[in-house]
Amino acid sequence: MKSTSLSLICHAPTDAQRVGRFHAVDEAVREGAPVRLSLPVADHALVAPELRARQTADALGLLAQVDDELRDCDFGHWQGVSLKQLETQAPDALQQWLGDPRAAPHGGESIEQVCQRMARWMDGMARGGSWQVVTHPMVVRAALIHVLGCPLEAFHQIDVPPLSVVQFSHYGRWRFRAG
Repeated sequence: MKSTSLSLICHAPTDAQRVGRFHAVDEAVREGAPVRLSLPVADHALVAPELRARQTADALGLLAQVDDELRDCDFGHWQGVSLKQLETQAPDALQQWLGDPRAAPHGGESIEQVCQRMARWMDGMARGGSWQVVTHPMVVRAALIHVLGCPLEAFHQIDVPPLSVVQFSHYGRWRFRAG
């Protein structure tokens, strides 16, 4: 049995995060945002396909391969829309999305679908080696839900700030590593 070490790195800050809106597909990292981290050494690096993730990987000096499974949640027609706009224009749809992980009133992916995608991806990563992965807050949340066996309803109770690093290890089963 091979041991796997996995560091999920949340992309650097964006303007969307600062103002509380759903990311546009190719949203860039906020100009002037410092991108510095002390990362564990790894043999391999992967990155989500979105610009903000690729910019973060580049700023960290990672020679990362793009992995489409690490993509952010598809927010459908909510991409680029602020939470304040939704609170006034579609409050019922926003509350449905926040309260039901199976709901996708925006026409994109549900929380459940993101969690299923990440569970499949993580189970496929249990192949050994050490990995640094730059991705998105929702993807990191989904990984935590999978590893900790939390109910889907706990998804919105997890906060993943920009440039945070969440570490996992696998030897027979996934473990979350704090610290």
